[in-house]
Amino acid sequence: MAVTLNPYLSFRDNAREAMEFYHSVFGGELTISTYGEMGGSPDPAEAYKVMHAQLAGPDGLTLMGADTPNAMPLAPASSISVSLSGSAADDATLRGYWTALLAGGSLTVPLEVAPWGDAFGMLTDRFGTAWMVNISAQ
Repeated sequence: MAVTLNPYLSFRDNAREAMEFYHSVFGGELTISTYGEMGGSPDPAEAYKVMHAQLAGPDGLTLMGADTPNAMPLAPASSISVSLSGSAADDATLRGYWTALLAGGSLTVPLEVAPWGDAFGMLTDRFGTAWMVNISAQ
């Protein structure tokens, strides 16, 4: 088995909505387990919350996420961005992801040709996740 590195996103009470949104953007297979199903929280009010979700998308894309229990602080997401990169052959796919992720979110840097020659942009989606998209010129 190969070693992989993939983002694990933390949410407060909206992990299911966020992961279903990412599923609509990227496709693939989404699995969701709740605290109630897994016996992961002593608080019955948290039974519906997502203890673990995994989106296994095309081309090796994997995104995971969960609701942070009320007893734990939710770490700020401002120190990390999820980066999507590809070649000019992936332009349409990456621009489609960009457009879908931007819906209801906020633009940080427009997706346009950057000083290094690639198309590059940054946004924050409606769930507060920061994204960077880079489309190689060559």
